[in-house]
Amino acid sequence: MPALKFFTVDVFTTRRFAGNPLAIVEGADGLETDAMQTIAREFNLSETIFVQTPDDPAHTAKVRIFFPAAEIAFAGHPTIGCAIHLAETMHPGAGDFEKLITLEEVAGLVPVDVRRKGGVVTAQFTAPVVPHAAAGEVPTPQAAAGALGLAPSDIGFAGHRTGLFVGGPTFVFVPLSSRDALARAKPVEPAWSRITGAADTVGVYCYTPGGDASDTDYRARMFAPGGGIPEDPATGSASALLAAQLLAADALKEGLNTIRLEQGYEMGRPSDIGLEVDLSGGAIHAVRISGASVRVSSGEIEVS
Repeated sequence: MPALKFFTVDVFTTRRFAGNPLAIVEGADGLETDAMQTIAREFNLSETIFVQTPDDPAHTAKVRIFFPAAEIAFAGHPTIGCAIHLAETMHPGAGDFEKLITLEEVAGLVPVDVRRKGGVVTAQFTAPVVPHAAAGEVPTPQAAAGALGLAPSDIGFAGHRTGLFVGGPTFVFVPLSSRDALARAKPVEPAWSRITGAADTVGVYCYTPGGDASDTDYRARMFAPGGGIPEDPATGSASALLAAQLLAADALKEGLNTIRLEQGYEMGRPSDIGLEVDLSGGAIHAVRISGASVRVSSGEIEVS
C-alpha cells in the first residue's frame, strides 16, 4: 500500500501549539480497523481521524475516529478540524469562503458549516444525536469527589449536580464549586474506575462557572485515561453533551442559548469552544459546536 498523506492541526484555537492537536490521515479506504488503531497509537494524540470515500457521493467524506486505545463513534474536535481541512483543500489561497462539509461518522451524518473570513477559519457542526440521560448509575457527590481527589464540598454549585449523559459517547459530568477545585481535580483509583466503568463511559467532564475571558460561561477539564487520554485539551463531544447537563440544572432558557466554554488552560493548551442549544417546550431540539483550527504540519506515513 502506498504511503498515505497526513496532516496535523490544532483545533479550537486560532494559533499554533494551543488548542487540541489532531492527526488527519487521507486516503484511508484500504486500511483495516487494526491498522487505523495502530496509526492512532503511533501519533499518540487524543484523536486521529481517517478520511475515506463517502458511501453517498452527495456527502463530502466518510470518516472514522480513534483514540490511541479505542475507536469512538463521534468526536467534536476531529469533526471541526477535519471539516476545516477539507474545506481549505477545496478553497486554496487566502480568499474568504463559506462551505458546507458533510461527514459520515459512525454515530451518524454530521453537517459542518465552514467559513474563512479575514484569514481565520472557523466551523460549526450540528451534533448527530440530541444528548439525553444515559442508562446507568449517576455518581454521588461523595463518589465523584473520591474519584477526583476532592472533598464532597467541592462538588456542585447552584442547581448543578453530577450527571450521566449520552449522545454518541457517554460522559460523566461533575460540576465543581470553584476554579481552585477544578485545578486540583485528577483521576484517583480505584474510585475512578468505579464511577466510569458502569456505563461504557468515555471520561469525566468537570466544569465550573466563569473563565479567563469576560464572556466565558464555564471552564472545563476532561479526563479519559481509559482511552489513552490522561487529559484532553478540548472535547467537542462532551461540550455538546453539556447541553443536557445544563438543562438538568435548569441553566438554559427557552429559545437559542449561546454559551462560551474554556478548556485546556490548566494544561497550557488553551481552547475556546462555542456551544449553541435550541430549547423549545423544555426540550433540546438541536446542539451546535463551533471553533477554529490552524494547520501545523504535513507529511506521509508508511503503512506497509
